[in-house]
Amino acid sequence: MANVVVIGAQWGDEGKGKITDLLSRSADVVVRYQGGVNAGHTIVVDDEVLKLHLIPSGILYKDTSCLIGSGTVVDPKILLKEIDMLIENGIDISGLKISSTSHVTMPYHRLLDEAMESDRGSNKIGTTGRGIGPTYADKSQRNGIRIRDLLNEDRLRDVLEIPLKEKNGLLEKIYGIKPLCKDEIIKEYLNYGQRLSMHVVDCTRTIHSAAKNKKNILFEGAQGTLLDLDHGTYPFVTSSNPISGGACIGAGVGPTLIDRVIGVAKAYTTRVGEGPFPTELQGSINDQLCDRGSEFGTTTGRRRRCGWFDGIIGKYAVYVNGLDCLAITKLDVLDELDEIQVCIAYELDGKEIDYFPTNSDDLKKCKPIFKKLKGWQCSTANCRQLSDLPENAMNYLRFLAELMEVPIAIVSLGANRDQTIVIEDPIHGPKRALLR
Repeated sequence: MANVVVIGAQWGDEGKGKITDLLSRSADVVVRYQGGVNAGHTIVVDDEVLKLHLIPSGILYKDTSCLIGSGTVVDPKILLKEIDMLIENGIDISGLKISSTSHVTMPYHRLLDEAMESDRGSNKIGTTGRGIGPTYADKSQRNGIRIRDLLNEDRLRDVLEIPLKEKNGLLEKIYGIKPLCKDEIIKEYLNYGQRLSMHVVDCTRTIHSAAKNKKNILFEGAQGTLLDLDHGTYPFVTSSNPISGGACIGAGVGPTLIDRVIGVAKAYTTRVGEGPFPTELQGSINDQLCDRGSEFGTTTGRRRRCGWFDGIIGKYAVYVNGLDCLAITKLDVLDELDEIQVCIAYELDGKEIDYFPTNSDDLKKCKPIFKKLKGWQCSTANCRQLSDLPENAMNYLRFLAELMEVPIAIVSLGANRDQTIVIEDPIHGPKRALLR
């Protein structure tokens, strides 16, 4: 049996939803451990496109329990829309569970997020405007609303008093926004609480009960390594910890419970929003990657910035997360290129470096040093095993595995479930008997 963490090894949008969906077949419990509705997973099932923001993609498997953990911030309005969407598609949501101690994104959080981002002007961070940062800020200030608070009117009225007074003052006096009505919020959010009550559980006890009963647990992160609040390209980051260590905090488990960590990376690199991006491309190749890869954000619809694969941030992700193996996604997007480049080092202030500079000002000055590889210029969309791949595609994968010093376990060649090559079972197979 194995308990596994799946993380994004770049700036998010790596295709974790599909990989989590694949691994969920072997999981009894899937735990979303951080982030909020600023994240999004797109799953394609029998040509049906399902977009999820909070509910783990494991919900598509009838016998899999899906838990939204304590480290996640929950917008109940959007969560209920997801639940209704799944029900309309005939998907059983009885296995959905929500931690009673997850913090709630309130209407003032969204208003403040939008107002603060607008006020930054040219210094904007590139937030989704979904209220995630302000929700986590209230959590840190011990001023937040939790899921359990939505289950009792007296409690909600009591815990809402101080934060609403404070936020209304900010909205009205600083941003010129009409203050919110307490009674209206209470009525709306009590209704959400009533609808969600059947799914609310003690997160830590639920997970440890599963572990005690030898269940396979899959911990699912949102966003990616380079968006980590502490270890990413600060301040152009998210407000939580997507790295593998965040799973222990957000789910309420000790590190000894984790058996292995799987990183997901695209065969190239993308990022959404602001911030330095050394391998970013401009012009026709950027457009080609964006169009072939459908590089538009699941949550915001924003066009993603595209660039060549960055081996420096890849190696950084390997040791920050303790990766055991990799899943490489969207290899097929590179099919038409005659030449592919991979960043193997940076030039910073005239000197070559092979490490990731954690100072964003330094990263902004970094110039990528590339290794050129031959493309394969034929379709890989129908490849289902390694022997089906063209030789240059295999050479490319081997180069990535060697560069990052971690084996590749899965290769994804399209959005559909069956467009996947599983080289070795990444959960139960030998840790190092994979492509490298």
